[in-house]
Amino acid sequence: MSERAPHRKPATFKLDDPGVIVMDPDDTSRPSRGTVHVTPEADPALLPVPLEPPPIPTRRGFRWGTLFWGAVGGLVVLATGLSISHLIEDLFARGEGFGILGLALAIVAALAFAVIVAREAFGLIRLAAIEKLHQRAAAVLLSDDRAESRAIVRDLMGIAHQNPHLARARATLQGHADDIIDGADMIRLAERELMSPLDQEARRLVSSAAQRVSLVTAVSPRAVVDVLFVFAASLRLIRQLARLYGGRPGALGMISLLRHVIAHVAITGGMAASDSLIQQVLGHGIAAKLSQRLGEGVLNGLLTARLGLAAIDVTRPLPFTALPRPALGDLAKDLLRKRDGEE
Repeated sequence: MSERAPHRKPATFKLDDPGVIVMDPDDTSRPSRGTVHVTPEADPALLPVPLEPPPIPTRRGFRWGTLFWGAVGGLVVLATGLSISHLIEDLFARGEGFGILGLALAIVAALAFAVIVAREAFGLIRLAAIEKLHQRAAAVLLSDDRAESRAIVRDLMGIAHQNPHLARARATLQGHADDIIDGADMIRLAERELMSPLDQEARRLVSSAAQRVSLVTAVSPRAVVDVLFVFAASLRLIRQLARLYGGRPGALGMISLLRHVIAHVAITGGMAASDSLIQQVLGHGIAAKLSQRLGEGVLNGLLTARLGLAAIDVTRPLPFTALPRPALGDLAKDLLRKRDGEE
């Protein structure tokens, strides 16, 4: 039997000592006996950072469509105002009481319309601010700009201040903000503290919506009912995710969000039943266990989950770096487990 080599006693040495050899991690050669071998570890700051898909390039320049719809909208407003003015004059001609009532109703309608317009404008501004915050955070992950990262965290704290469930996360982030030097680490810390509870709730919302769509489309007798329910459930899910992450979308905001979500889905792989999705739903012997209607319900549920994951990417103020991105495979397992439990 060969004798074991005695363990080396703890000792100190300098890196410029001739007996110290710094080796490459990929080097498989054996240095001479009696030397100290040092293998440096990779710097975490130099490791590749997962980035978000490139944003959709926005068209710049003069848009004739915007001019057309703006002119049409102006004509409609003028026509409506002129009609209301004539109506009030006719009411005053019939009687003073009718005229005063019509004028009061017109004032109330104008005030309500102004409030609606203000809310829509605020919702669009809020969504644009979240989208810009997402882009700024992605840029800081590349540039490692400390000043910009602190500005992003301040803006993010302003958005998260309206959510009482993030009070402890805000306090923790403020307590450790002065200890972070690198800008990218500041973004990752903000993501871990502020986005972690929101991501868990977002995953629950997507999973619940997918299960509802799967159940309803599996038992509904008409395809029209399936389409209407899936559309309504998708709109409700997108609105819930936007509110969860700090957005306040109105009607125009929902149209903009839906357009961005569909574009994001198209860029990242499409909503069609691709080969991988079919394997998740119908592969591995699952097709033999599911009926045709139940299989269609599961597939519709997974498509809803795919849309929800795209909505998370669009409405989330920070890109996924420190936290794992929700995967469609995990939601598929939850959905199939739910189906198996109902059988």
